[in-house]
Amino acid sequence: MAHESRLVGAPRTGSLARRLLAAAFVLVTVALVVAGIAIGFILHRFVRGQIDGRLDAQIVAIRSGLEQGPDGPRLARDFDAPPFDRAGSGWAWQVRRGGTRLRSASLGSDVLPVPAGPRPDDGSERPQPADATDANGRGLILRVLTLPAEDGGAPTVIAASAPAAALRGPLREALTTLALALAVLGLCLIGGVLAQVRLGLAPLQRLRADLAEVRAGRRERVPVAQPTEIRPLVAELNALLDQNAANLDRARTHVANLAHGLKTPLATLTLALADPARDADGTLSDLVGSMDRQVRHHLRRARAAALEGTARGRIDLASPVGDLAATLGRLHAAKGVRIQANLAEGLAVGCEAQDLDEMLGNLMDNACQWCRGEVRVSAAPAEGAVAIRVEDDGPGLDPAEAASVLRRGQRLDESVPGNGFGLSITLELAELYGGGLTLDRSGLGGLRATLVLPG
Repeated sequence: MAHESRLVGAPRTGSLARRLLAAAFVLVTVALVVAGIAIGFILHRFVRGQIDGRLDAQIVAIRSGLEQGPDGPRLARDFDAPPFDRAGSGWAWQVRRGGTRLRSASLGSDVLPVPAGPRPDDGSERPQPADATDANGRGLILRVLTLPAEDGGAPTVIAASAPAAALRGPLREALTTLALALAVLGLCLIGGVLAQVRLGLAPLQRLRADLAEVRAGRRERVPVAQPTEIRPLVAELNALLDQNAANLDRARTHVANLAHGLKTPLATLTLALADPARDADGTLSDLVGSMDRQVRHHLRRARAAALEGTARGRIDLASPVGDLAATLGRLHAAKGVRIQANLAEGLAVGCEAQDLDEMLGNLMDNACQWCRGEVRVSAAPAEGAVAIRVEDDGPGLDPAEAASVLRRGQRLDESVPGNGFGLSITLELAELYGGGLTLDRSGLGGLRATLVLPG
């Protein structure tokens, strides 16, 4: 029983559109079939009623023209108007009283096989329906009126017939037209249902696009202007995003506090061990350096965990590049460094401002340190991302050296200030955002660092 309850309560997967269309197709088909049967029944009754009415009118006319002659019943006038005058047509009338018969010209020498039908229960003299076959085995529709006997004589039976084909033919034509009309109606209804399903599910497609915008960092929240049925879902999604943002802020605060709490003692140890008397062989300094590298590494990992799965803001590149260019220009003023920025208008990246400043700062500061006097910063869209290029006119690197400097702590020239972590940190941060960092030869003659970040 528990297993069955789990099966019953299990969520149904698959396409909503297919399920809605399948249900609509079944319902429309059933409705059209039922409508076709009902309309066919109504048409049958209508056509049969028309035939019965015509036969009843013939019987009433014959009764009104029936009179008693010296040799038995006779008609005051001729009742063989079309179609009762066509032999073998099935349209016929007959009057029988005892052994005397009066018949239409269409019967010739034949007689109508009139069954002995019961009289109406209400005592009224109305024609009654009956079915029979003619001498050729063709079906007939009969209407029979039985008049009570007078003066002890035999009762008078007046009958009129029509061929069963008179019912089937028009009915078949009407039903064929009806079937075609219902088929066209069904196609129109299915098309309407398809359009309705697409229209009804369109808000879900827009919601998916809005969530993609949030995930890409182009929105902070899902727009609340949604259909009434989706608003509760949007409210829950926005609440989840707010909760994740709050958790991210707390995680960043904890990481910053941890960094401050660890770096200060390590810096104090580094200063204390700078005295050769305390660390003659440099062993302790190496251990402190290793600790510092480990701390930096794990702080980066903690930072990555804090960023994982969260929406990132979009930062316009012009502002941070301009600020860094001004700051680094002042820092390297003695060297006469010229920093040129060539950025496409309105270009933005999906990245946290703090991380973008750190990555750009590392690359631009490295270029300023190694250049002869010119640094160029450019950016352009690149297949859904943004490629930021920082070039200098310095000595540059060969491929082996470029691969080496991207490893943490690797430095090719100890005479230049730095700790060897800048490029590796930039690469690690870029990969955290799904981007990357490559080093190659610049057109200026020096190094070109290409930083790729999501757009």
